[in-house]
Amino acid sequence: MSAKLFPRIEHTLTSFPYSKDAQLASIGIIDSGIGGLSVLRHIRQRLPNESLIYFADAGFAPYGDKTEKEVIQRTLFVTEYLVRQEIKALVVACNTATAAAIKLIRAHYPELILVGVEPGLKPAASLTKNGCIGVLATSRTLASQKYQQLCERIQHAMQVRFINQACPGLATQIELGELETEATVTLLSSYLQPLFAAQVDTIVLGCTHYPFIAHTIQRLAAQHNQMGIQLIDTGIAITKQLQRLLEQHQRCVLNTSAQPIHCITSGDPHHLQQALDKLLHLQPDQYVTQRAEQSDSAHRFNGATASVVRIRGHAAT
Repeated sequence: MSAKLFPRIEHTLTSFPYSKDAQLASIGIIDSGIGGLSVLRHIRQRLPNESLIYFADAGFAPYGDKTEKEVIQRTLFVTEYLVRQEIKALVVACNTATAAAIKLIRAHYPELILVGVEPGLKPAASLTKNGCIGVLATSRTLASQKYQQLCERIQHAMQVRFINQACPGLATQIELGELETEATVTLLSSYLQPLFAAQVDTIVLGCTHYPFIAHTIQRLAAQHNQMGIQLIDTGIAITKQLQRLLEQHQRCVLNTSAQPIHCITSGDPHHLQQALDKLLHLQPDQYVTQRAEQSDSAHRFNGATASVVRIRGHAAT
C-alpha cells in the first residue's frame, strides 16, 4: 500500500478538545468497515440515550492484510477525525487496529475515554470444559505481539490450549455482504476444519466481522457432529466496560431521548446503508451524505468521499 493512502500523522494530531458539554458529547466507534456494527448494536441497546458516531473506513478495508505501520497510520488518522468532532469516548471496534494502535491512541489522547477490542481469550478459558479453544482471527491480529503475549499468559495461567486459525479473506466476504454464499461457506469451512479436528468446545470470534456469521458457524459445527460449541463475542463485554468508564467519569447521558446514529464511511455510502438494514435490521427514516472537508488536511481522505448517514431509532439486538 502506497504512502499516499496512509499519510504521515505526526503533523496532524491535535490536543484533545472539550468546547462542548463533555456529558452530551458523542461516543466514537471505529472499524475498518462494517464489522464494528456488531459492537455498535450492543452499545445502542445498553446506552440508548447516547449520541453515537460510527466510522467505517471501508475505503481502506480490510485492515487485516495491511502492514502494522499502515494500520497504525490509518487508525490514528481516523481517530484524529473523530477527536475533531469532540467525542467524549472512543471504541476501537477492530481487533487488528486495537492490537496495532491502542497504545499510541492512549498516548496521544490521555484524557479520552478509550476502549479497545481484543479476542475474548479469558472468557473462553473460563467457559471451556475440555480446555481446547479455537480462535478465528485475522493474520495481523494473530501475529501481533499484544495477542501473542495475551495468549501465552492465559494458556499458562488457566491451563488451556488455543488453536489459532488465521482467516484471510473472510472479513472481506462479510464486508461484501456475502454472509451465506457458497464462496463464504467454503472459505469458512476450510478455516473451521482444523478446529473441529482438534475437538474444540469453544470458539473465539476474534474479529468484529465474525459475529455476523455466527449462525453459519453453528450450522457447520452441527454438520460435523460438533454440537454445543460455545461462541465468544466480546461485544457485550466491551459495552459494559464502556458504560463503567462513562459512569466513573460522570459522562453518561441519562435523561435525553434516543439520539441519531451518525455513520461515516470512506467507502460507498449505499453499501453502508445496506449493512445497517441487513445486519442491524434498521429502517432509516433519514439519510444525509456529505463530503469530508477537502481544505482540512486532518479531514482529507485522499480524495475519498466521507459520507454521513443519520438513522433515527434503536439498533436491533
